[in-house]
Amino acid sequence: MQKLINRPEYLQQLIQNKDVDLVKIVTGIRRCGKSSLLDLFHQYLIENNVPDTNVIHINLESLKYRNLTNYLAFYDYISSLIPAEGKVYLIFDELQMVEHWEKAIESFRIDYDVDIYITGSNAYLLSTEFSTVLSGRYVEIRMLPLSFKEFLTFYEFETAITMEEKFQTYLQFGGMPILREYQFNEARSNQALEGIYSTVVLRDVLQRNQQADQHTLQKIVLFLCSNIGSITSPNNIGNVLSDEGDIQNRKEKNIAGKTVNRYISMLYNAFVFYPAKRYDVRGKQLLKTLGKNYIIDMGFRNMLLGYRDADRGHIIENIVFLELIRRDYRVYIGKVGETEVDFVAEKPNDRLYIQVTESMQSQEVRERELRPLRMISDNYEKIVLSMDRNYINSYDGIKALNLIDWLLL
Repeated sequence: MQKLINRPEYLQQLIQNKDVDLVKIVTGIRRCGKSSLLDLFHQYLIENNVPDTNVIHINLESLKYRNLTNYLAFYDYISSLIPAEGKVYLIFDELQMVEHWEKAIESFRIDYDVDIYITGSNAYLLSTEFSTVLSGRYVEIRMLPLSFKEFLTFYEFETAITMEEKFQTYLQFGGMPILREYQFNEARSNQALEGIYSTVVLRDVLQRNQQADQHTLQKIVLFLCSNIGSITSPNNIGNVLSDEGDIQNRKEKNIAGKTVNRYISMLYNAFVFYPAKRYDVRGKQLLKTLGKNYIIDMGFRNMLLGYRDADRGHIIENIVFLELIRRDYRVYIGKVGETEVDFVAEKPNDRLYIQVTESMQSQEVRERELRPLRMISDNYEKIVLSMDRNYINSYDGIKALNLIDWLLL
């Protein structure tokens, strides 16, 4: 068995929620480490004197459980394993394989003294029917591929390699844990990423959406990959694809825009892309149009498009977006008058305004990046992140931080 690599931030979240009467649901793209996290948690329980018989841990993608396709068979099977004494920890991997699984989960909660942990590779797991049955009785732990900080602990680097070089490797390969097996062999890594990507597209998108067309889906993925960090709307994506003859565009019914919107929702549900809506900082309201989309991992983008260093500005913006999500912020694109702030990041009692740029060296870029932040009159923290390393760490109270330093905070 492969050695488990600890992911302490996520494990800590499970430990903090242990024995709380909520179903713990770990969501995230396939192969981002959810199963390993449950293995780590299982190990933690055993090390903390929970008897083996009181941990029931099954992966529903194993053919061993091929007969557990509906909630009644699933309920009966698990019930037969639950011992009479003591609290029991139920750990279910890829539970979306069981039809109406939520009915069984709710019944376990009512019938037994259990603490329940679930993973799933698509957001249908948290769909409307499920939310109705378990409303308010679950906590979602969103798992992402490795952060840069985790990436540094996953791999062993020669001592001569600088932090900037390690970061460059991260930008190129991304943070899918499986790539550790290939030690930065580009061809093998791309093969592995292609395998994961195909599985996600086939199982979590096309299988669940029978009317979806694989060619159209691929076109939309490539468009979104090429335009990360750019404001787009389903209509203008639809128009571009219609001009290329990929989607039948009957303008009076706006079919193209609606089709694109449906496909993008499928990609959100499979955790391939994350949306960032626009937020009017002065009007303090969300805007309905023209958001941005960020990809879950740079490795997928580079595998699909080839690695292009020219895109570094957008690539690092994507990295910052994912890091803010990891740090439990809600993330928006900020509109300030006619200008834009890259990110407005909110927690219940906190807000950050962040600009991301490769360099602040030129006067013109400096003015462009600082101007929107200067237009915001509240007292929340304002930061510009760049790859620069210089002695200027503040412009009129606006912090200037090195991006790598910020990622390692």
